[in-house]
Amino acid sequence: MALNQLLITFAIVAVVLPQVVLATEFVVGDNSGWTINFNYTAWAKDKEFHVGDKLVFKYPAGKHNVFKVNGAEFKDCVIPPVGVAQNTGNDIIPLAAEGEKWYICGIAKHCESGGQKLAINVLPATEKWTAPAPAPTIPSSAKEILTSRYQLLVAVTVAIAMILNV
Repeated sequence: MALNQLLITFAIVAVVLPQVVLATEFVVGDNSGWTINFNYTAWAKDKEFHVGDKLVFKYPAGKHNVFKVNGAEFKDCVIPPVGVAQNTGNDIIPLAAEGEKWYICGIAKHCESGGQKLAINVLPATEKWTAPAPAPTIPSSAKEILTSRYQLLVAVTVAIAMILNV
């Protein structure tokens, strides 16, 4: 019986843990967040976005919002109906499918005049481990994300330990 519990636990961990560990949360704009007069093209240029990753849009609530749009709407800064806007100031958008994705701010002329728009290309989910690049300086927002991942890893480890002691 204990062996069955152990095998089930390892199977669950083998399926869930790689996706949790390999997924990345990108704070859009890093320390600058989601704001006007920021070059989001340059920000996204050296990043690889994969299915399973998340975009985190941080901004003062009420001053900005986030719309997911298509390529034509992005190019012309066409604002969809307000009801479909993300507007919490800490909007998390999972990247669930491959392909090009576009996001704009719909407040005033933030997209047109302030350049508050982001275009990315989402690649397939990664399933293999690769050698890590040299570690850059970690911005404070990334430290918060790393801390939450560490806490999740600790919680999973404690849960496994509790199951094994049953």
